Amino acid sequence: MKTLLDVKNLSVSFDVYGGAVQAVRDLGFSVMEGEAVAIVGESGSGKSVTAQAIMRLIATPPGRVEQGSIMLNQQDLLQLSENEMQKVRGNKIGMIFQDPMTSLNPTLTVGTQIMEGLIKHQGLDKKQAKARGIELLNLVGIPNPEMRINQYPHHFSGGMRQRVVIAIALACSPSLLIADEPTTALDVTIQAQILRLLKELQIKTKTSIILITHDLGIVADLCDRVFVMYAGQIVESGTKREIFLNPQHPYTKGLLKSLPRLDQNKDEPLIPIFGTPPDMINPPQGCAFCARCDSAMRVCESDAPDSTTISDTHSVRCWLQHPYAKSAGTTGSGEVQA
Repeated sequence: MKTLLDVKNLSVSFDVYGGAVQAVRDLGFSVMEGEAVAIVGESGSGKSVTAQAIMRLIATPPGRVEQGSIMLNQQDLLQLSENEMQKVRGNKIGMIFQDPMTSLNPTLTVGTQIMEGLIKHQGLDKKQAKARGIELLNLVGIPNPEMRINQYPHHFSGGMRQRVVIAIALACSPSLLIADEPTTALDVTIQAQILRLLKELQIKTKTSIILITHDLGIVADLCDRVFVMYAGQIVESGTKREIFLNPQHPYTKGLLKSLPRLDQNKDEPLIPIFGTPPDMINPPQGCAFCARCDSAMRVCESDAPDSTTISDTHSVRCWLQHPYAKSAGTTGSGEVQA
């Protein structure tokens, strides 16, 4: 498959009263054409900032992109002017924002909001744009689209509003769709419907998808690969099979242990990840997860681990997987044995 999006060495900071928050640090990943990937991590790990950087929606000030490149079809989005970037947003890249209750303009009909991108980017007149809008509402499963296209957001439930947001994001047939926590504030039944809809749309439209979520449990059916983020970095990446069946980073293992399972005994408690994420104004010198890791070694405190290749598709940033650690062995407390 051909690479659609290639992010390299991306760093994003935000100036605050106490200093600069290093929200994203030397980030790199790629998305292939027609592929669905997930970026998973706790709140504050840098997931949404990564999405906003791709869309060039980082408010400056206080935010700024320190370094890196974001290549979409061999075009560096960071080098485009704002006018050039406006031709990319909604046209080549669509985005589903977190909260469907606030993503839509309450003073405009949903049809007007769907038609806006079609008129601006596709050059359609109002009649053509309305016809396409009806097709899109039908595509995302909204009944009676001929009538509903003239209604306002308050006429729709939360799940239906999210379907409208998806229709807006897909209006111009973008090559990349970024779904930033698309099931936030929706009940579990509607969550399943929205995820099923995204999967069906990906198959129909061949659109690449980046799903941003804090919940590993919702990515299994939709995504091909998973990137686990912590403290502004990808600490583990692999196929969904590798991440779920053979996790290598203690943080990934912790996320999986905190998920309820169907085969779990009702008396067996979930195991949370204790502690809190580090202060990103002064990030740790070594591994960012060190203070919360039961297997931390002395080297974890002083030196940040490089990426270790587990397989062609699986890599991890952890000293426990480094060849030196494997050859030396470790004690139960994580101390290296000579």
